[in-house]
Amino acid sequence: MRPVHPFEVRNRDVWTIALPATFAFITEPLAGLTDLTVIGRLGDAGLMGGLVLGVLAFNFIASLFFFLRIGTGGLVAQAVGARDPTEGLVHFVRAAIFGAGAGLVLVVLSLPIVKLSEILLGPGETVVGPFETYLYIRLVSAPLTFVNFALLGWFYGRARATTGMVLQFAVHGGNIFFSILFVYSFGWGIAGAAWGTVIAQALSFIPGLFLVVRHSGGIAAMRAALPRTALLDTAALKRLVVLSRDLIIRSAALEGTYAVFTALLARESAVVLSANALLLNLSMVTAFFLDGQAQAAEQLCGKAVGANYRPAFERAMRLTLGWGLAIGTGLFLFLLLVGPLAIDFMTTTPDVRAAANQHLLIASLVAVTGVHAFVMDGVIIGATLNRVIRDGILVASVAFLVAAVTLQPLFGLDGLWLAMHVFFIARGIYYWLAVRRDRMNLFPVT
Repeated sequence: MRPVHPFEVRNRDVWTIALPATFAFITEPLAGLTDLTVIGRLGDAGLMGGLVLGVLAFNFIASLFFFLRIGTGGLVAQAVGARDPTEGLVHFVRAAIFGAGAGLVLVVLSLPIVKLSEILLGPGETVVGPFETYLYIRLVSAPLTFVNFALLGWFYGRARATTGMVLQFAVHGGNIFFSILFVYSFGWGIAGAAWGTVIAQALSFIPGLFLVVRHSGGIAAMRAALPRTALLDTAALKRLVVLSRDLIIRSAALEGTYAVFTALLARESAVVLSANALLLNLSMVTAFFLDGQAQAAEQLCGKAVGANYRPAFERAMRLTLGWGLAIGTGLFLFLLLVGPLAIDFMTTTPDVRAAANQHLLIASLVAVTGVHAFVMDGVIIGATLNRVIRDGILVASVAFLVAAVTLQPLFGLDGLWLAMHVFFIARGIYYWLAVRRDRMNLFPVT
């Protein structure tokens, strides 16, 4: 029988994790918006389209390895709940070694990756050159990016949200600074935006590893705490492989949905692609605000599973969903008020401004329709219900495709945005029902 380790979940516990995580996560879309702005203000829709598709391609590739972040976070949170004295350090080391190796492989395979991305995304004649430049450079950062995923998973899984916040500030703050410096001061154009991101990843990688080693008492103590038998434990490796497989499928389906959405827009024109890229980034700002609650749900629900204490799990889920709905509603109203000003600031192209403002209302609704999907992501990741998160995203992706095929011919670009709302709502409903069905099995004693 598994031991039970009771603990209380309060609003303060949620916000101790959610607040620094929110500040950290919100810097990611701000960095993306900065890149769009510095390139958009150059007044060339082709450059902006190349940036949009380059970011999309790299993010899709990186999403296949995002299990290094979310898988590590869930496993570490459970280790904390089970009162593991090393706080799940072995999960981080396994993930970091794998991430570094996988990133180096991607650097070696840059040429075929870029060419395959061109075939799949079909950039236009004015877009293809900037797209290639950006993606080749961004792939250099893959090893750093993947180890940073593992670092964040370990820190957030241990409820060290402030440390995670500082590391993400380093990445995204560095990206903003160096992108502006390289594009405007050095005149490097789209290459400057890409190199700014590469350097920023190193700004998180170096101090992150230092903090892990210091927490472990030095390299010698770290090696003593992690004998080779622990790193190569067959049962643990099998669990990681199964978890990784399902999370890779989840990430591929998630990014694939965004890729289809963007690819359908890319067939329209550079103006439409650029306008909707602005809207997608603005609307996704809400996702990163809500990810603070998802992060709290991940750590607290994962800790509850490790502690074998169902009341804490139930309480954490209720609190994070309630706060998520309140935040989402406020963000929707905020985007309606501030959105037009933000659009005018981010681009100087009149046609792009007009197209973005035309669809601002329907894009802003993501702040409300995405609440359950975003927060329940954290609940499921913390509980390591990998099959639920895999199957839910596949069901939602199919719902999106059906909606897109049906609604785009009827409502045009608004139809595509409606299909995106279908994607979020379907995902949230599936996750909610699945967790209510499976949570009894998570707590065999209580």
